[in-house]
Amino acid sequence: MRTVLTLIYVVVFLIISLPVLGIGHLMTRRDPHRLDRFYLRFVRWGFHCVEWLSGSEVTVRGLENIPTDRPVLYISNHQSFYDIVVTYGRLPEVTGFIAKQSVFSVPVLGIWMHRLYCLGVDRGSMRSGLDMILKAIDEVKHGISIFIYPEGTRSKDGQVHDFHPGSFKVATKTGCPVIPVAVTGTRDILEYHFPNVKKSHVTLTFGKPIETKGMSRDEQKELHNTVRNEIIEMMKK
Repeated sequence: MRTVLTLIYVVVFLIISLPVLGIGHLMTRRDPHRLDRFYLRFVRWGFHCVEWLSGSEVTVRGLENIPTDRPVLYISNHQSFYDIVVTYGRLPEVTGFIAKQSVFSVPVLGIWMHRLYCLGVDRGSMRSGLDMILKAIDEVKHGISIFIYPEGTRSKDGQVHDFHPGSFKVATKTGCPVIPVAVTGTRDILEYHFPNVKKSHVTLTFGKPIETKGMSRDEQKELHNTVRNEIIEMMKK
């Protein structure tokens, strides 16, 4: 029943979001920042409803660690489709997620992703990955935080696999801090019994900022391992 209700809700939400996008188009020229906040609140509400339909309980820790006066690079482990559902609704500012390019072709959803500064990447193309990093760097320079899953795909065994070091250039090239993010329990909602949705207890932890300004070259080279190790430790607590 949860699966059916969730699917129905997602379809209905995307349909009713079309006039919201229309209203947003009219607001764009007047106050772009107000529009961003408007979209953020609307999508937060949508994700919270999906979370509620799963019947899951979410424990959130470390929200006070997120700076609100500057953009950041969020780095997280990736266990489930539900990682984004439980995470996005907790972020204090508009944040662009990195996603597979194919997701942008989903009707209406693709439009929303563009509006929310999300960036697509073709995992089979090195050029696409480089272009994505350059665009993400530009977004951070314009005040937009970026969220990346540097494992490249969802973990099939629940373990935290190697991080792609290129993702961290978004931080080292802009000087923005890195926020480690640890998610546990989301695999129990969907991945263990796909396509059925079941309730779970999810823990979402935001670590303390890792400042990248003034980092030595050696520290930058090891940043992906530093953050990965921090996330693994956060998941144990």
